[in-house]
Amino acid sequence: MMKYQTVFKRYELKYLITTEQKNTILQAISSYVHPDQYGKTTIRNLYFDTDNYRLIRRSIDKPEYKEKLRIRSYGKADPDSVVFVEVKKKYKSVVYKRRIPFSESKAIDWICNKDQVVVNGQIAREIDYFIDFYGRMRPTVLLSYDREAFYANDDSNFRITFDENILCRQTELSLSSEIYGVPILEPEKVMMEIKCSGGIPLWMTGILSKERIYKTSFSKYGTAYRKLVFPGINKKAAETEEDKNA
Repeated sequence: MMKYQTVFKRYELKYLITTEQKNTILQAISSYVHPDQYGKTTIRNLYFDTDNYRLIRRSIDKPEYKEKLRIRSYGKADPDSVVFVEVKKKYKSVVYKRRIPFSESKAIDWICNKDQVVVNGQIAREIDYFIDFYGRMRPTVLLSYDREAFYANDDSNFRITFDENILCRQTELSLSSEIYGVPILEPEKVMMEIKCSGGIPLWMTGILSKERIYKTSFSKYGTAYRKLVFPGINKKAAETEEDKNA
């Protein structure tokens, strides 16, 4: 049985680059990294929130501490697939992630009907506390993207990922559904992330400097909320006001 990492503590630095820059970077890092266990894959993330989108609205305000809850699959889920229930927290630029592997149906039952599912362990207790604190939650957005991921050859936990074709939607909120949705990046754009527990290796800082690539602030779920969810909320509110005045 494959072993899964369940606890993460690291910095996650984001860079919005072009496909041309991605190809240049891939060539430059080829002797320093190797593909991770998933290689090229299409990731599906099902985000959960309260009825009034409390989690993402708070996150958009850029507080010192923020958190989110999601279920992730590496590829299209089926009844026997392993998916991950993940709580992701960020405090003073450090990202903390806890996750537990499940089947998709059990994962959704746990989040949406926690009182009917008993899960043991420290991480489970942390997720239970999260759900109890925010109250009953529901799936709100499905985000998918094509990812290429690499680890440093020196086993330093230094990781680089490239995400393309980032799509979001509010229909068919299932990790077993097909890929479609609204793009959240411009054409020919790629989200590169550097994930590390400490400093960036000199060889990587040299590449970033040479290519004039600079860190940016970007949230996939936050962008999906602004692009897809918030306009729908405003439209519904306007229609309700029209009905009142009719």
